[in-house]
Amino acid sequence: MKRLFGKQKAAETVALQDLEDDGGQLELAPGLRNLYCPEPKARVQVRDLAEVLAEMKALTPDQLSQIRAEQGRGEEVEKLVKKTGLSTEQILQAKARLYGYEYRAIEPADVDREAFRKLELAYIRSNHVLPVSEQDGALVVATSDPANVFGIDDVKRHTGMNVGVIVCTPEAIEAVCDAFDESKFDYNVDEIMSDMDEIELIQETEEDIEDLEKSAGESPVIKFVNYLLSNALHEGASDIHIEPKEKYTKIRYRIDGVLFETKQAPAKMHAAIVSRLKIMSNLDISERRVPQDGKIAVIMGGRGVDLRVSVLPTSHGEKVVIRLLDSKSIMLGLDQSGMEPRVLEAFQEQIALPHGILLVTGPTGSGKSTTLYSALAQMDSERLNVSTVEDPVEYNLEYCNQVQVNERAGLTFASALRSLLRQDPDIIMIGEIRDQETARIAVQAALTGHLVLSTLHTNDAPSSVSRLVNIGIEPYLIAASLNGILAQRLVRRICDHCKETCKAPDTIRKYLDQASIKSNELVRGKGCDKCRNSGYAGRAGIFELLVIDEEFRQIINEDSSVNSMRRTFTRSGWPCLFDDGLQKVKKGITTVEEVLRVTEVSGGEEPVCQPEEAETKNAPAPRKKSEKTRRKE
Repeated sequence: MKRLFGKQKAAETVALQDLEDDGGQLELAPGLRNLYCPEPKARVQVRDLAEVLAEMKALTPDQLSQIRAEQGRGEEVEKLVKKTGLSTEQILQAKARLYGYEYRAIEPADVDREAFRKLELAYIRSNHVLPVSEQDGALVVATSDPANVFGIDDVKRHTGMNVGVIVCTPEAIEAVCDAFDESKFDYNVDEIMSDMDEIELIQETEEDIEDLEKSAGESPVIKFVNYLLSNALHEGASDIHIEPKEKYTKIRYRIDGVLFETKQAPAKMHAAIVSRLKIMSNLDISERRVPQDGKIAVIMGGRGVDLRVSVLPTSHGEKVVIRLLDSKSIMLGLDQSGMEPRVLEAFQEQIALPHGILLVTGPTGSGKSTTLYSALAQMDSERLNVSTVEDPVEYNLEYCNQVQVNERAGLTFASALRSLLRQDPDIIMIGEIRDQETARIAVQAALTGHLVLSTLHTNDAPSSVSRLVNIGIEPYLIAASLNGILAQRLVRRICDHCKETCKAPDTIRKYLDQASIKSNELVRGKGCDKCRNSGYAGRAGIFELLVIDEEFRQIINEDSSVNSMRRTFTRSGWPCLFDDGLQKVKKGITTVEEVLRVTEVSGGEEPVCQPEEAETKNAPAPRKKSEKTRRKE
């Protein structure tokens, strides 16, 4: 309705509005026809978070109907959505779509430091608005609360700039704040090392326990250990290796699956450093002849981090390996795992089955636990009893009941599973199937109506069936209980900051032809400060999914050998680990060398891509495993 001015016009407007609200046909007087032109009302459909999630196929029609029913009783939509078990990423992706913003996975490397300094660190943390970059005179900020329009206006007032908005997780904002918080990394390492040289330590006799405790409590030692832990988290390390040598102590971080040397400490201070770590993890500092294991719970960067400490006697002293278990590293949805759409859809169908066994296989450090935790996070934990048996419980999960194996007390995987089956479970996650007894109970649980998720150490998906047979499970039981097997590896991602095109050497061109990759499409990381000159930053998964259908069940019953399973898997048309890795190469995510490193044995020096302007150097061709070696495995 057009705006009318004056008291008389206002009165006429009210009268017309009343008539229109009554739904009657308006008969306008001739004097009013030039002032008011009624338009037919368009019925506007208002979308909310639940409807957007349904459009994204994240909610089923039944779940949407249930939410609508509970919403009618006064429940908030967002609380109802969270009860379905959807990940934070999925909910924020839907919020971004609802408000017309872009969702982006933000990492510290994506943030421009100059833009970050536009706002105070405390302001960013408290308001969850993160300056990311400047584009065309506007400040791009990431927020985990896209509905907070007042917060965005406040940023405009603080910076005096136009603001563009993207959406990310609160964990991403915290990670960037931790990475850019210079107050946490104000250690003067040279000064600490100088102070450590001044500490005298006697470590030749067995009666030096008091000296060890005193030295471990000295300020330089405490500062140095704190620096190692804080810096490791800052660098994104998964492990810290403290290795005694004859004349010094070598300290290395494992980053993206590869070890990098970071510091060296005086050899005479090694015992004090180890003693400090033993005191923190409640280990016996007087015992240096046998291995010891402990754990430390610390708060770094405002979040809790669990440290698993392993001490092992070596010829030059005790070597210490510390594993950092950062809970934010497992807060990934399956859609962020790197699975191809076809594999992701099939895997989600597997975890939605009511009963059976689903195995995730691969070597240590291949991301099996992260995949299983991501799968459990998608379960409807409000309506299902989800329980796990782990050794050890690495991450505390709110949505399930976790049991810690304690073999000294007689609580093994098998005994814990027996007890769990009396706890009315719907879904059981077993940390690892190690022996016949655990495997047999898992099969029984699957055959009696439970969904069992577990890990197995095998080279690929087809060989997992032979592994179960070797453990002692009859083939007919495997065929009846097994639903699917997912094999996976982790490959390093090409660094986005130094990515460049390269020319492929002849030794790897056959692999490029296999995946229809053109030589001029190949990319690599040149190496820069942000990736420690490695050319890689971060990791991505490559996957191989074997879905047990009727053909596979028949093959398992007739011939469960590795060769038979591999032939059947090849005929199924699903990509193997190497094929999936080549698809990642085609997309510019990783390199052929990385895929060969984790999926095949290479002979001699691996081929390295050269820049386009450089001459191609010959490198030995990677040597494939012989059939004899495969049979042994």
